[in-house]
Amino acid sequence: MVRFIHLADVHLGAAPDRGCPWSHAREEEIWETFRRVIASISRDPVDLLFIAGDLFHRQPLLRELKEVNYLFSTIPETRVFLMAGNHDYIKKDSFYRGFAWEPNVTFFEDEARTCVRITELDTFVYGMSYHRQMIRENLYDRWTPEEEDGFHVLLAHGGDGEHIPIDARRLAAAGFSYLALGHIHKPHALLRGKAVYAGALEPIDRNDAGRHGYVEGSWDRGKLRLKFIPFASRSYENLVLSLNEESTQYSLEEMAKNSILKKGGQNIYRLVLQGSRPPELVLLTERLKRIGNISEVLDESVPAYDLEELERRFRGTLIGDYIGHFSGRDLSLVEEKALYHGLQALLETGIINQ
Repeated sequence: MVRFIHLADVHLGAAPDRGCPWSHAREEEIWETFRRVIASISRDPVDLLFIAGDLFHRQPLLRELKEVNYLFSTIPETRVFLMAGNHDYIKKDSFYRGFAWEPNVTFFEDEARTCVRITELDTFVYGMSYHRQMIRENLYDRWTPEEEDGFHVLLAHGGDGEHIPIDARRLAAAGFSYLALGHIHKPHALLRGKAVYAGALEPIDRNDAGRHGYVEGSWDRGKLRLKFIPFASRSYENLVLSLNEESTQYSLEEMAKNSILKKGGQNIYRLVLQGSRPPELVLLTERLKRIGNISEVLDESVPAYDLEELERRFRGTLIGDYIGHFSGRDLSLVEEKALYHGLQALLETGIINQ
């Protein structure tokens, strides 16, 4: 049996949410989570470790390569395979070029198909590295495994129009045993039980919501088993709070505090405010941001106006005409916002007979 771990998009050197109080801690957490993965392999060695691109968030410094190489030296029983992705692509003056890796490490330095055979494991690993930030050619579509029995693994980074587009059906038919994919930060299967995006090891920005970690797998007599292992130190979460006509700033803050306490104070939140609020309530979003790790507040709530009553009351005035302009049709979110913001402004300025 061959045991392996597949991870991708570690983005060492990234500092998510610059300007936020927790940004510096996040930069170190990304390193620390990678160290924890290596430490877990040291305690329970696997045969293979696949890193499917973007180990670094940008061009790695020499000292960073040495740091990573030292970590790999602590797992000598594990064969490590890695490639450069679109973020840490190999420039002409890149420290990747000619770097002396540990004996257990294979770095796919060329921008061309390379195959490495591990005879004792009956395993073949295929890969390449980015030498450009954007590669629009469908390079992987032309790749096929060697015509020999064994465990054939394709290490690939891409999947959108500017970073090696991937044709799932064509790769499925190519004959690889497993496709260890990187570039897309959300962990998911491109082909169930066959081609998997491990996702970013740690979430890198507020769009990387949900669980993050790595894929743990085994290959035994032609049977592939895969399991996703959540491993990130924290996550980005959308927190939806529902307002009503009794809501106040203080009650909203208490609701946010209690919800964050239940979901985990270490996580980073996007607050989404929904429902109907008292027309006189002015939301102080900056106070909400001080409650916890809140990166953004989206106000989708609307003032609790009785539009039919207001239109009847102000018929023949600018306010009545304004409400009538929006009446009788389905409104988009933008139109709904325009209606309520405009109405509030008209009511507050006291414009009636214009």
